[in-house]
Amino acid sequence: MNLLKPFIRLGSMLGGLVPGQIPQAASGNTAGSRTTEAGLRVRPEDRFRHMFREFWVDPDVRQAILDIREADRLDGRVKMIHSRVARDIIKSGLVLQQSKPDERITAAWIDFCRRTSLNRPEKLKSDARGLIMEGNLPLQVVINQNRNICSLVRMPSETIVPQVDESGRFKDPTKAYRQLDIVSGLVSAEFALWQLFLVRFDPDNFDDMGSMGRPFLDANRTTWRKLCMTEEDLVIRRRVRAPVRHAHVLEGATEAELQTYEAKITSGQHEITTDYFLNKKGAVSAIQGDANLDQVADIALLLDAFFSGGPMPKGLAGYTEGLNRDILEDLKKDYFDEIDVLQDTLSFGYEQVFRFELLLQGIVAGEDDFCVSYAERRTESPNQAADRALKLQALGLPDDMIYEELGYDPVYVDKRRKFAINKKDPYPEEMPDPARSRVKITPSNARKGESATSITNR
Repeated sequence: MNLLKPFIRLGSMLGGLVPGQIPQAASGNTAGSRTTEAGLRVRPEDRFRHMFREFWVDPDVRQAILDIREADRLDGRVKMIHSRVARDIIKSGLVLQQSKPDERITAAWIDFCRRTSLNRPEKLKSDARGLIMEGNLPLQVVINQNRNICSLVRMPSETIVPQVDESGRFKDPTKAYRQLDIVSGLVSAEFALWQLFLVRFDPDNFDDMGSMGRPFLDANRTTWRKLCMTEEDLVIRRRVRAPVRHAHVLEGATEAELQTYEAKITSGQHEITTDYFLNKKGAVSAIQGDANLDQVADIALLLDAFFSGGPMPKGLAGYTEGLNRDILEDLKKDYFDEIDVLQDTLSFGYEQVFRFELLLQGIVAGEDDFCVSYAERRTESPNQAADRALKLQALGLPDDMIYEELGYDPVYVDKRRKFAINKKDPYPEEMPDPARSRVKITPSNARKGESATSITNR
C-alpha cells in the first residue's frame, strides 16, 4: 500500500489539471480564503513541473547551477565576473535608513547584524555570489532560545523545493519549502514560510511562488562551451602546426635514391642545424607553421557574444582593444544599473528578516519608518560622491538624506559630531545656520557638460 501512495497523490494532482476544475483563488500567495482572483498564475508546462517536484528537485535548475559552478571553477573570466559583481554590490556594507531616528531600532539593528554576521564583508559577499551564481538565495532564519535570530544560514538552492499547488500558491504556510537529499532522495527538512526566506533573481514569473530564479550567466552556458572548445582547438592546432617542415624535391631520382636520401636526412634530424647536399637538380623549401594569431576572428566573436550576455562590459575584464573610452563610460552606466537592481533585491531580503526580528522583540515598525540598503548605490570615486553630496545640499535636501545618500548612518554621524564638539569645547554653542548658501552650482561648466560646484568657507 505504501508503494501506491505516490501514484495516488499523482492521480489527485492530475485531477486538478482537468478543465473546469480550477482551484479556488487564495489570499496572497497561500492557499486558503477566497478572493476575487481568478484563473491560474502558472503556465501549463510549469504546472507539470510543479508536480514532478513532489518526487525530485527541478533538474533544469540543478543542471544550470552545476554548469555555472563548473565554469566558475575552471574559467578565470567567469570567476572574475562573479567576484567583481559581488564586490561592487557589497561595497561599504549595509546601512539602516530611518525616517525618524529611533534608538531601539538602531540598537536592534546593530545587534542583529552582529549575531547574523551581516557586518562582515565575507558573509555579504558569499550571499551576493550565491545569488549571482545560483539565481536564488535561500536564507534559513535560525532562532535561539531567547527568541532572537542568531544566524542566517545560506542553503544550497538546488535542493530547495517550493511546496506550491497547481495555481502557484503555497499549499501550507507551515510547510512552504522542502529540502531534498540528492543522495538518498529523502526529505531532509521542511521549512515554514517565516523560517526560510527565498530571494529570487529574474524568475520566469514572480507571482508564481514555485518559479525559481535563474543564474546571471544562465543563458551564456552554450556560448561559454563554444568559446572553451574553440580556444582548445586553437591551442591544439598551434601545437601541431608549430614545427617547421621542409619539402625536398629531387628531379629524376629513382626510388632507391629517394630512400637513401630520406634515411640520411632523417638520421640527422637531432642536430640543431642541418645542411642538405644534393647531386641532382632539386630544392629544399620550408613550410612555415602558424606564427601569428591573425586568423582567430571566431574567438573574438565568441568573446563578444559571451560578454554581451553578461552584466559586466568586456572592457572592464581587460579586453580593451578597439574600445572607445566614451563607449566604455556608457557601458559602465548600464553595469551600475544592474548592480543597483541586485542591491535592491538583496537588501529587501535582509530588511524582511530584520522586520521579523523586530516583531520577535515586540517592536512594530511601519513600512515608512526605516529601510535597509547598501551604503553605496553606485560605484564612484570619493570626489564624485562628495560633488554629488554638495549638489544635493545646494538643492536644499535635509542633511540626514545627504548622509544616507553617501552611505553613512545619520544617527551615528550626529553622535560623532556632538562628541567632537564636546571634546573641543565644554560649553558648546548651537550650530549657527549660515546666512547665505555656502554651495553654488554653475551648470554646464565642467567636463562633459556637467555642473561645477564652488564652496564658500566664510
